Amino acid sequence: MDRIGIMGGTFNPVHMGHLMLAEAAREALSLDEVWFVPTGYSYMKGVGKSSENMPLPEERLEMTGLAVQDNTCFRCVDIEVRRGGATYTYETLEELRENYPEKKFFFLIGADCLYTIENWREPGRIFDACELVAAVRQGASADAMQEKIAQLKARFGARITLLPFRNLEISSTEIRACVREGRSIRYMTPRSVISYIEEKGFYRE
Repeated sequence: MDRIGIMGGTFNPVHMGHLMLAEAAREALSLDEVWFVPTGYSYMKGVGKSSENMPLPEERLEMTGLAVQDNTCFRCVDIEVRRGGATYTYETLEELRENYPEKKFFFLIGADCLYTIENWREPGRIFDACELVAAVRQGASADAMQEKIAQLKARFGARITLLPFRNLEISSTEIRACVREGRSIRYMTPRSVISYIEEKGFYRE
C-alpha cells in the first residue's frame, strides 16, 4: 500500500518551508509521495475571491505546481480548486480515500493545529480518513502536545504522529510583504515561483 502525505494550504505563495516540511515528512515516515493540495475557496481564511493583485485559486495551483515540478516524489493536486463552493478538509480526505482505496494517507499539519482541529468542520471524519502528522518546532512543549494527543485519541480515536522539525522563519505573509515593499524574496521560494509572481504582478500595491 502506497503511503501518501497530504499537505494542504492556501500556498499564497508556496515557499521553501512548505517544501522542506514535505521532504522531512517523506523521509521520516517513508512516504512514497507527498501531494500538495492548494485550497480553493477556504471557509476559514476567505481565500479564493481574488482582490486586486492577488492570485486566483487556479493561479495558486499553478504556482504550487511550479514549485514541486523538479521533485518526482511531489505532486500538485487540483481536487480543492476544482470543487465549487467552500473547501472543507474532511471532504477532500474522504474523496481522496474513495478515489485511491489502495493508498494510505497522512495529513501534514503544524503542531498548533492540534489545539484547533476540534473546531474544524467534521473533525471526527478527518481522523477517520487519515493519520495526522503534526510538525513540532524546536523548543515546543512536548508534554502539552502529548496531553492534547491523548485527548484527541480518547475522543475521536485519532492516529497522530509527531514530526520534529526545525524552526524556519519563512511565511507567505512575509513574502507578500517583501514583494509589496520591493524587497528580495530570493531563497524564500523557488526561482520558478518568483518568476511567476513577477510575470503576473502579484502582491504589489
